[in-house]
Amino acid sequence: MNLFLAGLNKAEAIIAGTFLILMVVLIFVGGLARLAHVPLNWTIDMATCLFAWACFLAADIAWRKNSLMAIEIVTDKLPERLQSAFRMLNYALISAFLVYLIVWGGYLSWTSRIRSFQGIPGVSYSWVTMSLPVGAALMLLTTLRKVLAEMRGEHAVNQAVDVM
Repeated sequence: MNLFLAGLNKAEAIIAGTFLILMVVLIFVGGLARLAHVPLNWTIDMATCLFAWACFLAADIAWRKNSLMAIEIVTDKLPERLQSAFRMLNYALISAFLVYLIVWGGYLSWTSRIRSFQGIPGVSYSWVTMSLPVGAALMLLTTLRKVLAEMRGEHAVNQAVDVM
């Protein structure tokens, strides 16, 4: 299982990085084409799609590495057991929100399957909207890993799980 999760983490980082590079290339090519009076409007649309996917993948990577913003000025002064209880409460709230995103993001993807993405024939808007439930599912997996680590007594600060 750990081998699978390590592979998933690595694939997620590679895909997010690749999408970021492709976004920049598409926007640059679109700008050059516009400068040459041959506009390629689809480049901005495809970059927008890649941006949605890269954002959710990068959010999971940041969550896994404990690199998201946290305000711990009050909780750091509490006893360790109370800090752990607050972390578990926080994980429960995050999990509930992520389940909500998975359910309604999946519904949004299903209802938008017929709509074409930015008028591009043959490309469904669901390719963009699926980034929400997929990203939320990955973040839920990370959250569950954090809960299990907390139950084993590992501190969240020391839990930066390997990315590469």
